[in-house]
Amino acid sequence: MGMRILIRKMDDRILDFVHDKANCKFLNFVMPKITTLGDCGIIWIITAFILIGHPKYTVNGYLILVAQICGAIVGNVFLKHVFARSRPCWANTDISLLIKLPKDYSFPSGHTLSSVTATIILIHTNAILGISAIMVCLAIIFSRMYLYVHYPSDILGGVALGIIISLILIKVV
Repeated sequence: MGMRILIRKMDDRILDFVHDKANCKFLNFVMPKITTLGDCGIIWIITAFILIGHPKYTVNGYLILVAQICGAIVGNVFLKHVFARSRPCWANTDISLLIKLPKDYSFPSGHTLSSVTATIILIHTNAILGISAIMVCLAIIFSRMYLYVHYPSDILGGVALGIIISLILIKVV
């Protein structure tokens, strides 16, 4: 069995498990709101501007902004078009979406990428900020699978790329 087929089978199993086991009215209400926090990295951009206004964390705020720009260029502009991977909601139209149907490709997850880059930088900035960011990051990541718009491997790709980008930026600065 080819690696691509194996990954797709694992992705489908995990997504089906999340959809079948976690599906409830409360999460159907909350997950669209949580995922909105990650739209265009908005929660992380707001966080960056708040940090820029605080003299002790100004550099870290700018790092988050640069990380968001780098992630958008590498992940959303370049890699999504290189891989041109269909989203799970495109492949399985039997699932009723709780959010607007995404138009761009699936790999890597841009919400995950922007969340992980910001979270790594916030962990590096301050432990309390880092712990708060981890919680928001994990909620956003889970929302993407719950809402059936990303495969788990899209999430892993976003995590890996987010770690690489943020660590490079931290090291450079």
